[in-house]
Amino acid sequence: MSYVSVQHLQKGYAGTPVFSDINCEIGKGEFVTLLGPSGCGKSTLLRCIAGLTTVDAGKILLDGQDIVPLSPQKRGIGMVFQSYALFPNMTVEQNVAFGLRMQKIQAEDSRQRVQEILRLVELHEFATRYPHQLSGGQCQRVALARSLVTRPRLLLLDEPLSALDARIRKHLREQIRQIQRELGLTTIFVTHDQEEALTMSDRIFLMNQGKIVQSGDAETLYTAPVDVFAAGFIGNYNLLDADSATRLLQRPVSSRIAIRPEAIELSRNGEPDALIRSHSLLGNVIRYRVEARGVELVVDVLNRSAADLHPDGARLALSIDPSALCEVA
Repeated sequence: MSYVSVQHLQKGYAGTPVFSDINCEIGKGEFVTLLGPSGCGKSTLLRCIAGLTTVDAGKILLDGQDIVPLSPQKRGIGMVFQSYALFPNMTVEQNVAFGLRMQKIQAEDSRQRVQEILRLVELHEFATRYPHQLSGGQCQRVALARSLVTRPRLLLLDEPLSALDARIRKHLREQIRQIQRELGLTTIFVTHDQEEALTMSDRIFLMNQGKIVQSGDAETLYTAPVDVFAAGFIGNYNLLDADSATRLLQRPVSSRIAIRPEAIELSRNGEPDALIRSHSLLGNVIRYRVEARGVELVVDVLNRSAADLHPDGARLALSIDPSALCEVA
């Protein structure tokens, strides 16, 4: 039996549907990401689960209980937002303890739980500081600790890392995932960042225009996109119509084809059938834009050494791993 079950959920504003028939199942202890572009309905779905937004129809079952009729306070759900929403006049310790005060937890028990959770998020040395004395990453960890200390049945994270710089964001997402695994906490995470989704999730629900268009683990979504949207949103697929694919592959192709950029190989050996138009250095990867048989392609090559760099204007042999070809609707 699923721990979280969303059944035929509907929500709209002023007659315009945000989503009309959302169905999904989440197991206990799973880390699930709602991934998709802005406006696809992922944050609205999260707010409906939290009880911050009313639903028009449908059920949300949490451990077998329909929580739609319940107020947010009675759902046993913790939520962390993009904005930290900390009380500026309270210390870190007081901010984290606030939810326990609302639950009327006894002072000694509250102190112990706050200290435990501050150690878990590595903030116990900052307990007496105020929010203005903390960095953005530290403030976000306070917000996370405040949600965890109440021991929620379900944790919801609404783009909590998007306001942070890249280095802190990477460290914090690793920390969140580690804490989630340690606690075995069922978690739903919202992001539009595909890298976050691919690296953090047990499963990903890819959303577009109010629908879940594909769900599965990171490898499935990356290697087997179900349609053009999925292929275009996950990774940097080369999307070719049937005519372009026929020219490139030199065999009849009757459908649209998606090709991963790292599945294309450039070589100085063989017939030079590809022209390097431009290149970009992306750290450990060099991204080439090439033209081959009248078709423009993106090719990603591991940056092993400067000697391997192909200059613009070079003509090289091109080969494609057949197993990497994916038909998309």
